[in-house]
Amino acid sequence: MIRIAICDDEESMSNRIRTMASAFFRGKNMETAILQFSGGEELLGYGGPIDILFLDIQMAGMDGMETAVKLREKGFRGFLIFITVLREMVFRSFEVQAYDYLVKPVEESRFEKTMERLLGSMLNAGEVSLLVQKGYESRIIALEDIVFCEIIDRKVYLHLTSGEVVDFYDRIERLEARLDDRFFRCHRSFLIHLKYLKSYKNNTAYLEDGSKIPVSRLRSKEFSGVILQYMRSR
Repeated sequence: MIRIAICDDEESMSNRIRTMASAFFRGKNMETAILQFSGGEELLGYGGPIDILFLDIQMAGMDGMETAVKLREKGFRGFLIFITVLREMVFRSFEVQAYDYLVKPVEESRFEKTMERLLGSMLNAGEVSLLVQKGYESRIIALEDIVFCEIIDRKVYLHLTSGEVVDFYDRIERLEARLDDRFFRCHRSFLIHLKYLKSYKNNTAYLEDGSKIPVSRLRSKEFSGVILQYMRSR
C-alpha cells in the first residue's frame, strides 16, 4: 500500500492530483491510500505515515515551505513533491529535500514523468529503506524503523519501532541481501538491527523493545565481534 497525502487549499487541484496519482499506481498494479488536507496545520496534526506528499507552496495560513520544514523536523522521511505557481519558489525546496516540483496547472504528461522517476527511486531505495510487496500491495519501510526481522514458515515478520508488525513472503537470504551492515543475522530465523541491541548474554540478544532474540552458537563469536565493530563505528 502506497500512502499518499495531498495538501492544497484549492479543492479542484487537490482532486486532480488525487485522480492522477490513483490512476498512475493502479496502472502499476499498486494499491494506494490517499488522504487530502486543506492546509499545513491540518496536515501537521495528522501524524500518520506518509510515503509520498504533494504539498502546495502557497496556501492561506501556514504556507507549504513552512509546513515542509516542520514535517522534516518531526522526522518525515517520505518523498516530497511541491505544487506551485511560482517557479522561483522552487529554489528553496532544496532546504527540505524535496524530490521534485509541479507547476500549476499540472499537466498529466509532466505528472507521469515525475511519478515514473519517483517510482524508480522507491524501487531502488534499498540503502535507506525497504520496499515490501505483498500481493498487489507495496509499502516503503525505513530501515531505521525496523527493530528485528523474524522468519516463520517462509513468511517474514518485520517488527517496527512503532510496535507494528509487517508480514510478507520472502526468503531470509534475499532479505539479508537487501539490508545493510546495521543488521546481523544472529540465528537462522532472525535478523536484528544492531542499533536497538540493549545487551547480550547467554546466547540471547536483549533488544530495547523488550524482545529476547536467540543467538545460535555458531554465530555467537562472530556476533561479539560485530557488536564491537559497530560500537566503534558509531
